[in-house]
Amino acid sequence: MIPICYDPGEMNTAPVQDRLTRCGLYVHLPFCETKCGYCDFFSVPLKGRATRPLVQRVARELQRRLSPAPHPIRTVFVGGGTPTILPADELAWLLDEVRAKIESHLIEEFTVEANPATVDDAKAAVLVQCGVTRVSMGAQSFIPEELTTLERLHSPDDIAPSVQTLRRRGVTQINLDLIFGIPGQTCETWKHSLESALELEPDHIACYGLTYEPGTRLTALRNAGRVEPCDEIIESGMFQQTVDILAAAGFEHYETSNFARPGCRCEHNLIYWRNGPYVGVGPSAAGCYAGRRYKNIADVSGYIRAIDEAGHAEADGERINHTMLMMEMVMMQLRLTEGLSLDDFRRRTGLDPRQLFAPVLENMTRQGWLTDSDSCIALTPAGRLVADVVIRDLAALCEDAEDQPTAAF
Repeated sequence: MIPICYDPGEMNTAPVQDRLTRCGLYVHLPFCETKCGYCDFFSVPLKGRATRPLVQRVARELQRRLSPAPHPIRTVFVGGGTPTILPADELAWLLDEVRAKIESHLIEEFTVEANPATVDDAKAAVLVQCGVTRVSMGAQSFIPEELTTLERLHSPDDIAPSVQTLRRRGVTQINLDLIFGIPGQTCETWKHSLESALELEPDHIACYGLTYEPGTRLTALRNAGRVEPCDEIIESGMFQQTVDILAAAGFEHYETSNFARPGCRCEHNLIYWRNGPYVGVGPSAAGCYAGRRYKNIADVSGYIRAIDEAGHAEADGERINHTMLMMEMVMMQLRLTEGLSLDDFRRRTGLDPRQLFAPVLENMTRQGWLTDSDSCIALTPAGRLVADVVIRDLAALCEDAEDQPTAAF
């Protein structure tokens, strides 16, 4: 799903909170060593490819998208793929190009994705010299057999040295990604991964339940009966373990899958979850601003050719209608523990959310799935376990309101 954004300048002349004009920049670099069996992001094996032709076109698209920028850029996220698979000189060239395009903006957070064993002293130095403040590392598991199931190339022994190298070179914030619900995983092995991650003293931990995405090798293995998915009850227990262990370690559970030490939330992802504007560049990257959403071509050669011939690489785009805006505000903001802001919803849709959701709100509150305060509607811990049901029912009411008048459109 590509998050929907809201452009306050185009769609509403009323005063808006500053956070609605904070814009994120996402740069997609699709190169990986190999394609992991569970991954459905656009990525391609590096296999000796020349990377400079793609990086040059990404820089060209970046120049076009930010001339001028639709909103002040406040966060940058360079993802993939594995950006740190690039040689140090190529990584420096890419990040210098990004930095040059955003030098007039007040950047609050600059994240680059990495995998264990793809970061050495030279690359870590490049990250810091180019202004990177945060590295998000795909650790995924500290159990060798689980990494094999996920088709990850690193071993558990690669994770700590990579984190130590980043710390030594001056990266100020580090996130570790972990996956639960892996076939063969137990609550005991999941606890080991959580505790091993905590020993490295990260600032942020993202814990994702494994999903079987269409078209991936892992899904094909499941469908062929060669992989048995984790039991749903066990997976629910793992999620509760996560909440309890990380809370005891001083982490705030601020989004369904994300936990942070105080002051270390991922500001870039918060822009998505709050339906803010964002610019995307690179193959398959998505962007959304000025009331319009787009997605680029998911092909390296096709992307390069499109940039050369047309100056852009959009594969599709669409205007955002009233129903889409409301539904995605529900889907994205209910992921946050802060919940769906009532003031934002009123301002951005022209509708009172309490009136709109009245047919189900009281019942969901009585069942202990939602809290309804003066400022927000939020999922409770029990509600998180049935979030799909809650969001489905609230989104259905948004569809029913499609023909109602609104102050925002």
